[in-house]
Amino acid sequence: MKWNNKYNYPKSTRSIIHGSRHYAVNQESLPSVTTILKATESEEKKAKLAEWKERVGFKQAEIIKQEASSRGSSMHDYLEKFLLGKLNMDLLGDNTREKMMADQIIENGLRNKLEEIWGCEATIYYPGKYAGAADCIGVYENKETIIDFKQSNKPKKDEWIEDYYLQCAAYGLAHNTVYGSNISQAVILLCTKDNMFQRFIIDGEKFNDYQKKFLLKVEQFYEQRRMN
Repeated sequence: MKWNNKYNYPKSTRSIIHGSRHYAVNQESLPSVTTILKATESEEKKAKLAEWKERVGFKQAEIIKQEASSRGSSMHDYLEKFLLGKLNMDLLGDNTREKMMADQIIENGLRNKLEEIWGCEATIYYPGKYAGAADCIGVYENKETIIDFKQSNKPKKDEWIEDYYLQCAAYGLAHNTVYGSNISQAVILLCTKDNMFQRFIIDGEKFNDYQKKFLLKVEQFYEQRRMN
């Protein structure tokens, strides 16, 4: 894999406004993609989350959430350093869970598949609508691609990860709008805490459909904001 700095990604700062993450990009304060997804999630999804919290207990649910967040941050840090060529092999010790998870993603999902890197942890924005930070953007198996790294407590099924697809589709749409690129694929590279690797891909019409779905959520988000 090689770096190609063909796009000039903007600097941004993150802040919390009314309890939600926003990005300051080019003199605009834009809600994050995850903020929009959270604000527009279905009542069914909210109910399932509430049921889970009640089942495991609210205190335990918060512990699980914090552990997953910490694990995800460490894994992402390792992967970012790998992509930047700054990896110190002792960064997380020889056998930390996060390092082993990242290794699974590198060996099974990136090596010999990611041909060109345009950016990692790059700020992407759709003027006037939303912004976010993409884990990786580049050419993956000969296609311009948004690549997202995920960790999980257990394996996922395709029908469980619609938000992942929406997030990547949003980044692809914003990138194509601002830079005139031709991103037509999203690749989700996931590893569970037990070291099981999974890869999910959407492209073509399915990718376009998720872009349309996300734009509807953007409209819903701003309509909700106007009403509040």
